[in-house]
Formats: sequence, structure tokens, C-alpha cells
Amino acid sequence: MAGEYNCSRCMQVMLPKTHSRISLARFRRLGLASRRSNFSTSTSTAPQNPLLRLHNSNSATATTRLGTLQCSKNRILKPLTRSVQTAIAAPEPSEETRPLRKPNNLFQSFSKSPSPIIRKRAEFIKHNAFCPHPSHQQTRISPAASSHSDASADSSTNSSSIPPAHSHFECPDCGVPIYCSEEHWMDDYEAHLEICDTIRQINEDDHDLVSGRFFPEFAYPGPQDDNFIVNMTNWDTFLYTREFDAINNERSMRQVTRMLTYPTTIASVIHELSPYTARPDGRLTVEGLKSLSALRYTLHPPKQGEGKDIKGLRLKAPPVRIFILGARAESSLPRQVWLQLSHMFPNALINLIFIGPESMANRDEEFPLPERTPENPFGGITEDRLGPQMKITTYVDYFHTMHNAQYFYPYDPYFDCFMLFHPGLGHPASSHEWEETLPKLLETKVPIICTGYTQSDMERDINWVHEKCAGEFDILLKPGENRFRSLRWDLNDLDPLDVSAGNWGIWGFRGKRYEATHKNDTIAA
Repeated sequence: MAGEYNCSRCMQVMLPKTHSRISLARFRRLGLASRRSNFSTSTSTAPQNPLLRLHNSNSATATTRLGTLQCSKNRILKPLTRSVQTAIAAPEPSEETRPLRKPNNLFQSFSKSPSPIIRKRAEFIKHNAFCPHPSHQQTRISPAASSHSDASADSSTNSSSIPPAHSHFECPDCGVPIYCSEEHWMDDYEAHLEICDTIRQINEDDHDLVSGRFFPEFAYPGPQDDNFIVNMTNWDTFLYTREFDAINNERSMRQVTRMLTYPTTIASVIHELSPYTARPDGRLTVEGLKSLSALRYTLHPPKQGEGKDIKGLRLKAPPVRIFILGARAESSLPRQVWLQLSHMFPNALINLIFIGPESMANRDEEFPLPERTPENPFGGITEDRLGPQMKITTYVDYFHTMHNAQYFYPYDPYFDCFMLFHPGLGHPASSHEWEETLPKLLETKVPIICTGYTQSDMERDINWVHEKCAGEFDILLKPGENRFRSLRWDLNDLDPLDVSAGNWGIWGFRGKRYEATHKNDTIAA
């Protein structure tokens, strides 16, 4: 359809979506195509066709005329009529709905941001974050403290006499309130340069989310064809083999990996084509190969000729239970994100179980907590209409409480797996909540996969596990960087210098299993 006859909106609605299977010759027979064979974009004058008159008229007669257009087989193009009517009914972008910032001009200081959400966040930072200048008495240990030079550390110990001050001054380069005054920002500018570019990137990514633009990268593909194999080498190969729309922008890549990192991190470990192998240069240990081989046997069952009719019914294994402990933001992700996990294992049943006191945070209006009854003693919320192969259950309680009640018994290494997304096992503020849970996890002898925000966060969790349960667990996956970590950096509002990435590191362990062996080959009579 030529551009001199129709507007670009009609071309985008009609050709790619509604009638991608209708040839150009059929449109010519309908009188809707140009006399020229190519798709010209010139604006020469030509007789008006029904579509052009439709845009120039507000009467209902034009719509009726367009709805009566018939093809060579005398069939009415009803989908075409609905699409055009929808395009006409779409309102023009107003001052309130237009994008707040353009892609090439996303940088804006937090306190002067056009988005009220970011301005409110700037106020929160100013009231809770403290100036990191060495001359202040430090109130908390910052992960970025090691970035200062030795001279700065010496000066902080010798002249840290100024009381702590809140971060009210915004760096003009990154736009985030970090220092208490311009003088301290200038004095500590050399140390701030090490992280300033990363914070500026976070600033632009946050403004991109509230810019009002359309996000094509958040359109997720459906079930995978049996003839296609998912390549889980890295993000590029995964998105390509899963038939995602091409993402040619680094910012869009950071935005889409921020949410997809949760299901793909789980799949990257338990999938049969996992990039973590037991080779000499791999990170999977011998014990890890034993545990994950059992789980993969259930997730990748052999094909048995199952069909859609009654004769094609076949027995299926019970669902694989993936317990996500300490669930927070991951429990509120769009369900289309978690359905990607089901698409990667099309022949297995999956039951996601979110457990934690914060698993329903900010979701009370969506799912009010049910009363605890004898049939539902822990007030579980079940979402079982996500597809034929996935179910999600949420419990607002601690795992050790439900474990003591034997609510999930029995545990089976062929069907169960634990996932802990940056749990903070060794963090001073949350380690006490895991002291009773950790021994219960080791009792199950089921694989436990953990992630960390940063390398220091992951090492702190590992050291805490060694301290609490030394000699009672086996390492399944050696600690290291997660291949499917979030490519986007996040900012800690309580400490702007604390920059981290979702699921940056990953490691796995399991309660030690003792194999019974005979001392002698023959048993004395």
C-alpha cells in the first residue's frame, strides 16, 4: 500500500499485523493498493481512496463503506475494518501522555526529574543517606569504602571528627544526591569518579522506565517449538534461540535482563544444556553432577508419543517443586516472566513455591491474604491458571516453621530444588532469620542454589555457611559470576555508593550425604 494514498498509521496497522498473508495483488483488486509496484514514500497528489476519505471525514458512512469492501471471493474484510477503526479511535498524544524524556536526553537530576516517582526517591535519599566523605564519622560500613585510597583512609582515622551529615548535594555529573556539600564533593571527586559513570547510567535507566515510551523488549515469546533447542551459553544466544524480538539497544538489553534474570538463572543450572559443566574448566562439582542429573532426568523426560486425543494420553511425572525462599521482589514479577521457565521445560510440570514474610509485600490489593483454616493452615495463595504446566503458590511464613510441621514432606532430589535470590545469609541485619532455616535445608539433601548482589556479598554468605555448618554440606556449584546476571546496575537508596547487579554471582550447595559401604566383600556367617 503506497504512502501517498494512506497515512503511516494505517500502513503499520493493516500490512504487518492484520493482513500479512494477503498478497499485494489482492489489495490491488480491491482498489486499496497503489498503481506502482514498490512501496513508495513520496507525497504526490493522487485521487483519494476510501482510507484517505475515511481520515478526512468524521461521518459513519466512510466506515460503513470500508466495511463493505469485499475480496475476489466476496468475503468481507472484517479484521481490516476493526483494525482501521481501532487506529482511528486512538487518541493523539497529549501533554500528559507524551514521553517525559527522549531516548537521547534521559539524563536529569533526581530532585528536578519530571517524574514524581524519582523526585520522591530523591527526597528519600536525602533523608536517609549519609555523606561518604572521610572527614565524617561513618555510621555504616560502605561497600565502596575500599575504593578510597590509603591516604584517604588514614585521614579518615585521624580527622573523622565531623558528625555524620545527610546527602543533600547532587553530583552534576550523575544527578544523584551523594555528598552533603559541594566542598566535600570537590574534595572527594577523585574517588567519586570511579563510580560516577555507573551511577549516571543508573540515572538514565531509571528515567527510561518512566519516560512513557513503548517497551517492545518486554514482549515475551510463547512456547518453544520442539525442533528448536535453547542455547544457554549467554544472554545473546538465549534471546536469539528463544525467538525474542531483536534488541539492538544496550539500554533495552539492560531493561529486559533485569526481570528475565530470575527464571533464566534457575534454568541455567537445572537445564540439561546448562553452561555450568563438570569439565576440568567447569564449575560443577562431582556432587553437583549427581544432584542435578537426578533433577534433569525429571525435567527432560523421554518422548512417549503423547497426543491431544484420548489415545494419546500418557502418564506424567509429578511436578517439579522449586522453593524460592526469602522471596521479595521476585514474587511480584509479571507472570509472563515466570512462564518463560515453563517454556524452557515444555515436557515437565513446574510448581513455583514462594516462601517468606515479604513474599506478598505491596500485593495486598491484588491478592488479600486468606484466613488460615485446617484445609489451608499457612494461608497459601495458589495461582493455577497460568497454563497447563505451571502453578505458583505463595506462603507468607518462614520455611523452618512449615518444615517443622512437615508440610512439604517428603522431599525428593528428583523433584525438588531450593532457590535463594541474594538472601543475605551473612548480612548482619538478616543472618539471624536464617540460623534456624539453614539446618532444615541441609536435612532435605536437596540442591540449594544461591545468588549474590556482588562478589563481597556472595563471599560473606559462603563464609557464614562455613561458620555455621562446617563439614555438613557439599559444594555443588563453585562460586563465580552468573552468566545470566542482570546487565543493569541498581542503586541502594540508603547508600548511593552501594551499586549492585541482580543475581551477579551464583553458587550451590547441599547437605552432606553419607554413603553406607561394607568393610569386607563377604559377611561372616
